Amino acid sequence: MSTINSSTQSPLYGERKIADAKLICFDNPTKNRPYEISVELPEFTCKCPFSGYPDFAVLRLLYQPGPSVLELKALKLYINSYRDQAISHEEVANRIIDDLVSVCNPQWIQLEADFNPRGNVHMIVRVTHGERKSC
Repeated sequence: MSTINSSTQSPLYGERKIADAKLICFDNPTKNRPYEISVELPEFTCKCPFSGYPDFAVLRLLYQPGPSVLELKALKLYINSYRDQAISHEEVANRIIDDLVSVCNPQWIQLEADFNPRGNVHMIVRVTHGERKSC
């Protein structure tokens, strides 16, 4: 008699976690001082909305928190949710910024989406929101 391991069910446990992903934040422990948080997500993937081919990018997030700080595991799962979405480079960078702003209301935020070259074309999309303060 065999038993089914919950980690090998379909969808797989990672796929279930990604499907349930929600951005969450926690209270900024140092609201009285501007500071910056840098996060690099080197394995971003989505699909080209025209060809269906996979697109790969390094996402570099730099932000000055407002009242809240992004929780990293939630951010990772949210970013992984784009893996099978057909979306342009420009749209995905702007959508990510919009979602991050709506959830954590940073003082300032910048996302650099550095896409791997494909067909001899290398593209970087840089999106910002808010006003950066000196640290």
